[in-house]
Amino acid sequence: MTSIAQAVESFDSLDPATGAVVGTHPVHGEADVDAAVARARAAAGWWDSLGFGGRAERLRRFKGVLARRMTELCEVVAAETGKPTGDAQLEVVLAIEHIEWAARNARTVLGRRRRSPGLLLANQAATVEYRPLGVVGVIGPWNYPVFTPLGSISYALAAGNAVVFKPSEYTPGVGRWLTDAFAEAVPEHPVFDLVTGFGATGAALTRADVDKIAFTGSAGTGKKIMAAAAERLTPVIIEAGGKDPLLVDSDADLDAAADAAVWGAFSNSGQTCVGVERVYVHDAVYDDFVERLVRRARAVEAGTDYGPMTMPAQLDVVRGHIADALARGGRALVGGADAVGDRYVAPTVLVDVPEDSAAVREETFGPTVTVTRVADMDEAVDRANDSAYGLGSTVFSKRRGPELARRLRTGQTAINAPLSFAGIASLPFGGVGDSGFGRIHGPEGLREFARPKAVARQRFPMPLALTSFARTPKTEALVGKLISTLHGRRR
Repeated sequence: MTSIAQAVESFDSLDPATGAVVGTHPVHGEADVDAAVARARAAAGWWDSLGFGGRAERLRRFKGVLARRMTELCEVVAAETGKPTGDAQLEVVLAIEHIEWAARNARTVLGRRRRSPGLLLANQAATVEYRPLGVVGVIGPWNYPVFTPLGSISYALAAGNAVVFKPSEYTPGVGRWLTDAFAEAVPEHPVFDLVTGFGATGAALTRADVDKIAFTGSAGTGKKIMAAAAERLTPVIIEAGGKDPLLVDSDADLDAAADAAVWGAFSNSGQTCVGVERVYVHDAVYDDFVERLVRRARAVEAGTDYGPMTMPAQLDVVRGHIADALARGGRALVGGADAVGDRYVAPTVLVDVPEDSAAVREETFGPTVTVTRVADMDEAVDRANDSAYGLGSTVFSKRRGPELARRLRTGQTAINAPLSFAGIASLPFGGVGDSGFGRIHGPEGLREFARPKAVARQRFPMPLALTSFARTPKTEALVGKLISTLHGRRR
């Protein structure tokens, strides 16, 4: 790959499994980014003028292109991330579902609605509608390069905005494929445009004339995005990763819980922001659960069931977390010190790991999981919540699932199934704490990309004119008496 210092014109995208070049893309500078935003600004008016129905029809065209050419898109995703094509297909399928939901529900969520004007202003007709912001900048991640950015892009488009998308430098080909597919479905104007490059390109997009930034990435980069956006008071949505817990109660279906832990921890090489990184298991079923987990984990193979680490630097993070856990008394029941190779990391199950170790406190973003015995679910909740992060969580319990879910300090919780909230388009997705703020998906996601517009229209003049210098003492006395009668009674 061309180094960042040399990448003044183009850079290579690499297959993380082999190191082979799979594509070459331009490095867009500040002037390029500003030009893309200006094009989007010009296109935004046309896109807004189509109304909900016109936009929905075009979003469905886009959805159709993705569905018909899914195999081709999955091959691009697999080439740039290294994940199996089946995993790529899963994220594409979920993205298509979200596009359809946003297209179908935008009018219901954002369209004009009447509000009660109250007795004092009963002569007014009050309405609220949500208007598009204008141009939204989306900075996407590499781990789910279709599903995650389209969770912002499709909702922003459905709300009436134009979008400029900066994909990760590890998956620029996926970004190019998506914008080309949209242009095929919507050829009239560049409503959905692309800029590629490294961190400087994302920073330029953040400082550009955009009306909102939707960012997915690390907490550290998220803070830099916020600081840069603050220069223009540009609002942001930040989804900054997690250290997600799974709780196993004494009455849980242990086979289902173990299967969910293995999938949540190891799928996509553990490179999942809502993946399972910590498991807290009730003492009564701990040994049984661990035996089932270990048996399943040993059947998972790196390079077959999941791909390589997409970002090479993450190998050192995973290696360091495993080494720290083992040095501080933890034990590896699967994998361990030798699990980290040149490109792949073998599944690793760690037990007896201190709660203040890096493997428990920091986001590992690799195919490792810690399993901890707890006396009861109260202790499990306390330990799960003792984290700077708060993105996703999972609970396995036959009787107490909803209760435990409510007590977890996370943006979303799945009960008795792994990560199910991500696939339900009507549910909002986002975190608290170092996992960020703001929501994508669902009605809340649509409203993130629109501004509420309140309108009060006088239907007829009131006999008691309050907002006029012609107001008389008699009017004031009548109003005072009216308010006292309505609101001054003793309770």
